[in-house]
Parts: sequence; C-alpha cells; structure tokens
Amino acid sequence: MAVEAQEANFFTTKLDFIVNWGRKNSLWPFPYGTACCAIEFMSTETSPYDLSRIGSEYVRFTPRQSDVLAVQGTITYKQAPILKRIYEQLAEPKWVIAMGACATSGGVYDCYCTVPGIDNIIPVDVYIGGCPSRPEAFFDAMFEIQKKVSDESYMAKRKERLKEQWELLQAKTAQAKQELSEYSRAKVLELKEKAECLKNTAIRKAEFWKENP
Repeated sequence: MAVEAQEANFFTTKLDFIVNWGRKNSLWPFPYGTACCAIEFMSTETSPYDLSRIGSEYVRFTPRQSDVLAVQGTITYKQAPILKRIYEQLAEPKWVIAMGACATSGGVYDCYCTVPGIDNIIPVDVYIGGCPSRPEAFFDAMFEIQKKVSDESYMAKRKERLKEQWELLQAKTAQAKQELSEYSRAKVLELKEKAECLKNTAIRKAEFWKENP
C-alpha cells in the first residue's frame, strides 16, 4: 500500500538571517527632538505614514529600551554631554540618525554655542537633509538602517564579544594572581618581623633574669 509523502513542517535557515530579520523589523526609535524636525517626526506615527508598517511604532523615551537614536534639531554645547550619555545608554546594537540640517551640520545656527553636526559628539549612521526634514525622509533613513542590519553578522559579533570577555577575564585573573602574590609576600614579611620581635623580647627577658636571679 502506497504511503503518501507528508510535507515537511520545518524549514532551515542561518542564525544570522533569522536574528537580523527580527532586529530590522523591530527597531525602536528614541526621539531626541529639540526643534521643528521633531514635529515632522511626530507625523510618522499618524495614519498617512504609519511607522508600524516597519515595526517601529513602539517609540520609547528611555534609551535602555531603544536601539535607534533619532536626533532632531539643534544641539548646543551644553546639551552635548547629555546626548553622549543617552547614546552610551542605548541598547546594543545601536544606530544613530541625524535628522535635518541642524543635526547634520548645525544648520543656519552657525554660532559659538551650536555644535556643527552631532557627528562631532557621537557616531552617525544615516544623515537626513532638509529644514525641516519630511516624514518620508525619515522612512528612507529607517530603510537604510534595515539594510545595515541585514548585512551584519550576529555570529561574528558574538565571537568578537566572547573574545573580548575572555581577554578581560585573563587580564583580571593575572591581576588577581599578582595581587595575591604581593599580599602573600607582605604577610610573610610581617610574620618574619613579628617572629624577630618575639625572639628579641625572649632574649632580653632571658638576659634580665640571668643578671637578676
């Protein structure tokens, strides 16, 4: 009796592909808005544009839950340390979009207090021109980041990260051994000094009782 072949209920793929597929369709932006480009960014959440089409509608206002920093507007030198700290707090892997002329080059505000482009503070992945930039331009920037994500190798980065962790562990182990060796030598010297002190005390007592029976 012939048995009909059943269709396979599984598929094979590469780990890099499946990880990058999940990442590029779940990019969570952190809007750092200081000027009119931030208003244009708000339009991306409305129904005519609908940022949820690319899985990025979940805008977060905490860097630890975001992986795309979208800087929109002028950045002053007083704001520079804040922007750098926010960038450092972003979840890895992370990307940066400079949205508009002010964020990319300082725009028309060429003065003593304005940073001439945020790439003087943090690395930038995608630049968007315009004053202000259109919502469509922000979508183009997100598509560019998706391409970057697709070209990344999760396994290669994981290998580099494990190598860095192993080197750090070796360095800490060597440091701990050195500190233990120094501590042991110090303790041995301390015990020798105590033994010598007790010996001298015993000799003096013996001489005293010998002279004063």
